[in-house]
Amino acid sequence: MPGAEPERQRSWNTAMVRPAEQFSYYREAICQAFMNLTPEPTRGIGFAADVQSVSVGDGAINRVTFPEHIVRRSRADIAASDQRCFYLNLKLAGRCTILQDDCEVSLSAGQVGIFDSDRTFVLQHDRGPSLGVISFRVPAEALFGRLPVRDIAPARLSDDPYVGALIVETARSLNANALRLAPDDAAALFGVLLDLVALSLSRGSRSEAQATASFADATTLALRRAIHDRLREPGLTVAAIASTVGISERYVHKLLARAGTSFSELVIARRLDGAARDLRDPGCASRDIGSIAFDWGFSDLSHFTRRFKQRFGMRPRDWRAQLTRHSG
Repeated sequence: MPGAEPERQRSWNTAMVRPAEQFSYYREAICQAFMNLTPEPTRGIGFAADVQSVSVGDGAINRVTFPEHIVRRSRADIAASDQRCFYLNLKLAGRCTILQDDCEVSLSAGQVGIFDSDRTFVLQHDRGPSLGVISFRVPAEALFGRLPVRDIAPARLSDDPYVGALIVETARSLNANALRLAPDDAAALFGVLLDLVALSLSRGSRSEAQATASFADATTLALRRAIHDRLREPGLTVAAIASTVGISERYVHKLLARAGTSFSELVIARRLDGAARDLRDPGCASRDIGSIAFDWGFSDLSHFTRRFKQRFGMRPRDWRAQLTRHSG
């Protein structure tokens, strides 16, 4: 009808379609509510999800409930989109891990994070059979107009000691009242939310590089300690260490690459160092070389011998023989 107010809310629910078609329906729904995305299921047939999108000013509030799954934004998705925005996510239930660039941000219920639609990302939604998020679509220019910088890294804004709680409460209030308020009032409250977000980001940007480096250094130290503590375990895996430190396997690889090594090379090098010390230790003189190698997590003696020679320039038995010559 000419002159009619545009529809402020749209809804999709997978209960409307057959189980075998539910995930495809969900994929289409979030692409319409958000923008081009590539979700990936982690389970079999059936995907109980609900998507609601409410227009607010030039942005939108997207309320989504769903089971565990992964959402990617690929380079092809970005190329197919005609606008740039930021997503401000308030996690309602479960956990979401945001992976973008070299950053990893984890959101639990009640926490708010932000990330950029114009760079590839992965969202890992897990920890619960029914998860939920309120995602505010923020036009990029609406945020840039409030900031001194345009390079915004993913961040958990609810951690801000000054305005984090205000961001969470304003986001909750806007979500609860978006349709009760007149459109102009809803847009004004959205502006208040963006002012708080911009305040947090501008404060954080001044020390972001230093804080990021410090966090990476501290996490790398914890990672190395965890590897040291479990060095003798046969079959030690990246997954086991990542779980111990509380980070993703991907982040383990990134931190070690930043330090110029890899998980397997670091583990082998530290095991070889330990074995070399034992071979030179008079208290271990009665133990055979195979026993020492196995005690340090090696399961193949020939592999141990080959790697030992590569690292120390001689075979284990020759290394041990030096102890006898030096002590004599």
